[in-house]
Amino acid sequence: AVRRARDRGDARRVMEPRAAVLAVLTEEPAPLHWTRIQDLALRRGYLDPFAHPDVRRQVQTTLRALVREGVVAKEAKGVYFLAERAAEPEA
Repeated sequence: AVRRARDRGDARRVMEPRAAVLAVLTEEPAPLHWTRIQDLALRRGYLDPFAHPDVRRQVQTTLRALVREGVVAKEAKGVYFLAERAAEPEA
């Protein structure tokens, strides 16, 4: 029988794309390219490609909306970070 991540007791709960993107950006200290955000969300079990078809479009659409809302900032083409980190002094 095929066992999937959701079949294991230690599997993380699948999130909506917005929550998954924010979780990855919160956990990672450096700005990330959207492909890395997508990869980490999938690997960590935050997104399930069977529950959310077209994960690529979902992640990109979510990032654009978060930038418009001011929650996420865009550093360069395709590279994003939490906007609140822009105000933090560098250590």
